[in-house]
Amino acid sequence: MAEPVTRLDPRRSDAALVTAALEGDEPAKEALFRRYVGMVSGLSFRLLGRDEELEDIVQESFAQAFGALHKLERPQAFAAWLSSIVTRVTIATIRRRRLLARLGLLRGEPVHLETLIASTAPPDVAAELVAVYGLIAKLPVRERVVLILRRVEELSLEEIVVQTGWSLATVKRALVRAEGLLDVSRSRGEEGR
Repeated sequence: MAEPVTRLDPRRSDAALVTAALEGDEPAKEALFRRYVGMVSGLSFRLLGRDEELEDIVQESFAQAFGALHKLERPQAFAAWLSSIVTRVTIATIRRRRLLARLGLLRGEPVHLETLIASTAPPDVAAELVAVYGLIAKLPVRERVVLILRRVEELSLEEIVVQTGWSLATVKRALVRAEGLLDVSRSRGEEGR
């Protein structure tokens, strides 16, 4: 008589991978990296609007996550925890770029909208998206991040608080200010500039 075959789940849970990684299991870290590298890249790309430092942000985000893995209280919440790290690393990158640009040490790079807008988007929708992204790029960092997390990532205000580490009042003010600045800019016809 043949022995029963035990099937193993080829996809270990995040909690199992985090636990193994904490015990020094390098393949577990690699599995977490492979599982979430797309999410990390996508989120940071949407927040930045360009990708010249994308690899650096991805590497820094994972380095910070693996370095602080022992601080993760709920291993099953790895994805949300990692998203907050990515958000903070990206915010720091945006702020650093803006400071360097103000000091004249970095010139502004255009947003590569062709990579953000689906090639199947109708021309009028693509034109509207170009205008909106052009306006978003001009927003202050806090407003830009909150607006993208709310309107593009579709996060709740509470999730944005967790992602950014800012207070709920700060997030609400930033969202209202961002939407107000966009409305003012659009009413002035600044989309095409």
